[in-house]
Amino acid sequence: MKQRVAVMALAGWMGAVASPLWAAGSVELSTRVSGVVEIVWVKPGQRVKKGTPLLRLDRTILQASLAEATAEQARAQADASEARREKERAQELFNRTVSSTSELDAAMLLDARAQAALAIAKARRVIAQKNVQDAELKAPFDGVVKAVPGGPGTVVAADCQPKPLIIFSTGP
Repeated sequence: MKQRVAVMALAGWMGAVASPLWAAGSVELSTRVSGVVEIVWVKPGQRVKKGTPLLRLDRTILQASLAEATAEQARAQADASEARREKERAQELFNRTVSSTSELDAAMLLDARAQAALAIAKARRVIAQKNVQDAELKAPFDGVVKAVPGGPGTVVAADCQPKPLIIFSTGP
């Protein structure tokens, strides 16, 4: 039997307690993203290893969102590069006393906004990429598939309380 040590702090008293590590009898699995189940690779009673793909949602919309986020990042990168060049040009003109402080300030503000927009675009791309990856449900641990209530065509609404797509357990 595996043991886990828990550390407790109660009113300034510290102590360690050894307790057995018990697993739940079964776990209801669903995806983190919304979509429609495209394919189920497992059947009830099947033993699977941790990380084994169990099912996948249709990724068409998720991949389109990723392509959109990638394009937005490229546009934001081009805007940021242009703003950086404009800021450098304004700084050079200001140093030569050819332009005013307000022109330099405007260029610096434009550069700061472009850098912020680029950071946002990068974050949106990371989220879109993660959503594509999360369209595939994988086994969280070695176990047995107990039931597959979510077959092809099942609609998953992850924003609500999603219904289980796979019921999974550690043993028979």
